[in-house]
Amino acid sequence: MGFLSDITAERRRTLERQPLDGSSLLGRAMALPPARGFATALEGRAPALIAEVKRASPSAGQIADRDLAELAAAYAAAGAAAISVLTEPVHFNGSLADLRSTRMACELPILRKDFLIHPDEVIQSRAAGADAVLLIAACLSQHELVALMATARDLGMEPLVETHTDEDLRKALDAGADVIGVNARDLETLEVDVERALEHLRRIPSDRLAVMESGISSRVQVETAVAAGASAILVGEALMRADDPGFKIRELLGEQA
Repeated sequence: MGFLSDITAERRRTLERQPLDGSSLLGRAMALPPARGFATALEGRAPALIAEVKRASPSAGQIADRDLAELAAAYAAAGAAAISVLTEPVHFNGSLADLRSTRMACELPILRKDFLIHPDEVIQSRAAGADAVLLIAACLSQHELVALMATARDLGMEPLVETHTDEDLRKALDAGADVIGVNARDLETLEVDVERALEHLRRIPSDRLAVMESGISSRVQVETAVAAGASAILVGEALMRADDPGFKIRELLGEQA
């Protein structure tokens, strides 16, 4: 057992004890304006940058505690294509309140990043204002992945399917994922292997949007990811720790001398 197995098992136990009210959440989700186009926002850029709200992590500990309205505005002004919000509360100090605050502060598409395992959690994400959801292939069966993707698309959201191994990639492709992430961090051991992630990026078909996750903190690393096939990069810790997140985004995008 490792980190991903443990957190997934705990999430399953929690949902068994305290199931979500899917009907109520669906009513709230359907009352919202249409979701903003996450995949569309990532297209046509070289690359698109998904800027993350990430207060803490099990590998880095406490990272930063920022005013989310100011942070979202800075991300948007600097050229981020979308914003990812970590909502897991125990290990990442996140919350759905963070997602709602970020959603209200800018017009960019918002990705909910969490360890989602049940369709009701996808509905909950839309009800909170998410335009897209992260689905981690390694913690879902093929049937579960297909079901969660279908729920997301029914609600107008785009699923970003995260992969780390060839088996994960097979599951994502078989499920029809259009946006496929490659996490350089092994979520079981929490170790980062950028070279392995770059090799994995090269295996994603060119007709899919490939997103490099983790291990990006410099312009050189961005260029290397793009050369390996990345259409977009997701950056969290480097932005959260930066004195000027907007300057850091422009640096990563090659717009800062």
